[in-house]
Amino acid sequence: MSGVKKLRTDLNRSTNVVYQAHHVSRSKRGQVVGTRGGFRGCTIWLTGLSGAGKTTISFALEEFLVSHAIPCYSLDGDNIRHGLNKNLGFSATDREENIRRIAEVAKLFADAGLVCVTSFISPFGKDRDEARKIHASAGLPFFEVFIHASLAVCEKRDVKGLYKKARAGEIKGFTGIDSDYERPEAPDLMLKTGELSVNECLHQVLELLKEQNIVPGEIMEEVHQLFVMENKLNLAAADAKTLPTISITKLDLQWVQVLSEGWASPLKGFMREREFLQVLHFGNLLDGGAINLSVPIVLPVSNETKREMDGCAAVALEYQGSRVAILRNPEFYQHRKEERCARQWGTTCPQHPYIKMVMEGGDWLVGGDLEVLERIKWNDGLDQYRLTPQELKQKFKDMKADAVFAFQLRNPVHNGHALLMQDTKRRLLERGYKNPVLLLHPLGGWTKDDDVPLDWRMKQHAAVLEEGVLEPASTIVAIFPSPMMYAGPTEVQWHCRARMIAGANFYIVGRDPAGMPHPETKQDLYEPTHGAKVLTMAPGLTSVEIIPFRVAAYNKIKKAMDFYEAERHAEFEFISGTKMRNMARSGENPPDGFMAPKAWKVLVEYYTSLQKDK
Repeated sequence: MSGVKKLRTDLNRSTNVVYQAHHVSRSKRGQVVGTRGGFRGCTIWLTGLSGAGKTTISFALEEFLVSHAIPCYSLDGDNIRHGLNKNLGFSATDREENIRRIAEVAKLFADAGLVCVTSFISPFGKDRDEARKIHASAGLPFFEVFIHASLAVCEKRDVKGLYKKARAGEIKGFTGIDSDYERPEAPDLMLKTGELSVNECLHQVLELLKEQNIVPGEIMEEVHQLFVMENKLNLAAADAKTLPTISITKLDLQWVQVLSEGWASPLKGFMREREFLQVLHFGNLLDGGAINLSVPIVLPVSNETKREMDGCAAVALEYQGSRVAILRNPEFYQHRKEERCARQWGTTCPQHPYIKMVMEGGDWLVGGDLEVLERIKWNDGLDQYRLTPQELKQKFKDMKADAVFAFQLRNPVHNGHALLMQDTKRRLLERGYKNPVLLLHPLGGWTKDDDVPLDWRMKQHAAVLEEGVLEPASTIVAIFPSPMMYAGPTEVQWHCRARMIAGANFYIVGRDPAGMPHPETKQDLYEPTHGAKVLTMAPGLTSVEIIPFRVAAYNKIKKAMDFYEAERHAEFEFISGTKMRNMARSGENPPDGFMAPKAWKVLVEYYTSLQKDK
């Protein structure tokens, strides 16, 4: 640093200049900057020793806010000295001028409506106080955040090798070694980066911004569980016994589970008409900012139930004789089935299995706030796999995952799927992630009759892990409780967003996700590539990166699943799901390398059991 050539900075001060007020107000600017309304301009001033983690946190915050449609820009100390402040050295005078310039630039960014994050050592309290005054004089929020890590921690990290040089005397005036750092006396926030993870630090900054009304609460992606608190459970259970009841189906109970565990956050229960219309027409919840939710989550009831319950302040939901939940302030509205199906599925074909259930269901929908008395259990030997979003987030934290990539499936895993998951992990490692974790997340709610049942699929997935096709140490197998709707690109947004709620930041999307053949024409109901294309454009999913499914086929030369290349078409064989099922039914083995042998054996056992049942 002492080697930086000192350029003249004692420039003549400007005279005869008059500040010109903008014609565009901040409120107006806030309406057009980004997709989330409201002026959010402010500066977050990160200060701390070199190596404390300022740049890491700054870039993480910038990435998070931009991915949630809130404009943000990070001004980094090293980057600024490559341009704007390249003529400044590290004397006390130059350091003061460095911080003054940055404060002025940050003020302009904030005035433009951006969240400006600065990451500078800024060792002297008077300079930081001056930066605050510059913002205060312009009426702009300024938050001083002390990135607190001990000198020992910073010196141990020494990513740039600067401490080593300073100790060797190669750098003079290095903060923390032979130049003082004045700790903030009353920072707006202190982050102990020697104890907290990057995500934990990020969460604390976001909490600060939420408290100061800089960012809306919904961007926190908090999981809203709908279980009755334990200290109120006895009272709620007693209340439920006195209420009129609505009997619900197994399908309804699966949606109760989805809602209660927080997969559809921030929904507080079955959709009321306003929420239903927003989702049906816009694919988003719109109150409090646009939130992607592409499928209606509704409770159909009969005309008779509507007549009996209309006007009640609360009703109990009953499944097989047990009261499982209370629906407060119920709102009844017409179930316009044909319109719903046309918009949700793009067809009203009565042979479509989920549409058939809709058409046979109640003529009314009832929405309201849901209070679930206890966690939904199915007692099928698989409940230990039904992890809630909060439990999954804790698992990822315990595993020290710095990236989570999710794979949604409703079919058995073959080596083509495994190839894609392996390739995704490889690419994440190449991008600098140290510990990416796979969430293998089979759908566990209702599926159509000819799909492989959940219990057999879970056996098959276990065999895949047992054979080492996927790495058990970096894989979590859990069950996603949602029913399957076979609604193509509309539904795949729901699948992706639910995994985002659970902490996934990468999502693998396959060919024809959530699709099926048209019941009458037998052609694809949805264009097979549209699911992936829609996901990359879908609003509200910007905090998860979409990884499109590369086409895999059986390579006859390699005797393994491989990524398909058209110029080598003759080397490949496409083994369809129908062909796979026929081989399993007949007990025939697939080509070597198509599926792990133990996993194939599970499939053969399943289809053999069907023959025996017949």
